[in-house]
Amino acid sequence: MDALIVVFATGLIAMFIALAKKPALVLGTAVVGLLGAITLLALQVNHPYNLVKYDGLEFDGVSIYYSIMSLVFGLLIILGGYSYFSRESEHTGEYISLILFSLVGSMCMIGFTDLFIFFLGLEILSIPVYVLAGSNKKDLLSTEASVKYFFTGSFATGILLFGIAWLYGATGSFDISEIANAIGEGRASGSMLGVGILMIMASFLFKVGGAPFHFWSPDVYAGSPNIITGYMAAVVKLSGLFAFMKLFTFVFGEASQIWVSALYVLAIVTMFVGNLSAIRQVKFKRILAYSSVANAGYALLVILPSSKDLFSHLKALEFLWFYMLGYGLSVITLIIISLTVKNDSDELEGYRGVGRKNPWVGFFFTLGLLSIAGIPPLAGFFGKYMVFSHAFKMYPELVIFAVINSGIGIYCYLKIFMTFMASDHSEETEKPSPNTLQYIVLSICAIGLIAGPFVLM
Repeated sequence: MDALIVVFATGLIAMFIALAKKPALVLGTAVVGLLGAITLLALQVNHPYNLVKYDGLEFDGVSIYYSIMSLVFGLLIILGGYSYFSRESEHTGEYISLILFSLVGSMCMIGFTDLFIFFLGLEILSIPVYVLAGSNKKDLLSTEASVKYFFTGSFATGILLFGIAWLYGATGSFDISEIANAIGEGRASGSMLGVGILMIMASFLFKVGGAPFHFWSPDVYAGSPNIITGYMAAVVKLSGLFAFMKLFTFVFGEASQIWVSALYVLAIVTMFVGNLSAIRQVKFKRILAYSSVANAGYALLVILPSSKDLFSHLKALEFLWFYMLGYGLSVITLIIISLTVKNDSDELEGYRGVGRKNPWVGFFFTLGLLSIAGIPPLAGFFGKYMVFSHAFKMYPELVIFAVINSGIGIYCYLKIFMTFMASDHSEETEKPSPNTLQYIVLSICAIGLIAGPFVLM
């Protein structure tokens, strides 16, 4: 709770500093505030304490690690995207403040203990992103992305509220512990409970980009500014998947007969829709969008229960954390590099030969691409291995589908790699020149992708 207050206060301070139109001061404030919040969380890993307490939020154990990851991703996005945000000095503080407020929502979605706070967290996370998606006011596609994300997000929120209402009718509580007890003791059952759970699952599938509720992803990812696309792919997906798993594993676990079959089928559909659709794309961010859909399908495997043992559930949360670490760092790497390439059309051909014009950029891009493809010994490989090994105990045939889809994905990523590293690069393509902050972010991501799994394991 202390770290959440620090992030919120940092957002407020940055917003007021923005009035002075001093982008560098706003950046410094955001960096200091986020580092302070991360430090507070890290100090609580082995010695939990809270100066400020609230019954609806609890940060301990695994939720601390997920919160740290969310804030680290947010910090990397702010640092790497500063060159984009500072193009309009009068709005730099507003953009950074919106990201900070969205991170507050992310932390609420991670630490919630009742559905009321979960809903507030979801809205606090999403509303700033609706605005940021349309922040490129000179681009009609950015405006379209913002409007589409807002309307489809509002629709999903409506489904979520209906689901929570049905769930409350079945259990008589918003508190997740009381809901879990009511289900486990048999006091909540029947069609009212089933409808509520399935409607909540549908809203989660929308938020994480799972089929058949993924339809917003390609247009929103493609139309949003590159750095905001990276934020959605890393932070928003991380928060959504953790909340998804927290509810369905620990709260709805005793009612798994209601939702497991549906999630099983949708995981397969999501993987195939994401990978097969990505093959046909010719624009970089649309490929990332469908890659995001496919990776959501892989992540759904770890949400499916392998047993009713609490230790198994906690290991599943650990596996998902490693998976999102590799995926998030990979996406941030690719997005930061896309910022350094002058390719307004976002056509894949616009990246031809860029990696050879700047070997360091080529190195970082290759790392990110190999990791998201799941090639050893990078973090993306270990994340996929953990997720697949967890699911293999109960759903070996599902893991076979996942491995097949990974192969399809590698083909798609190979197409990007061959274009990026082509020797017959066009002279019209300018040499990418990351600034100092972007090189720092890329280096941090590279260290995380290479050494992260070995240090953390």
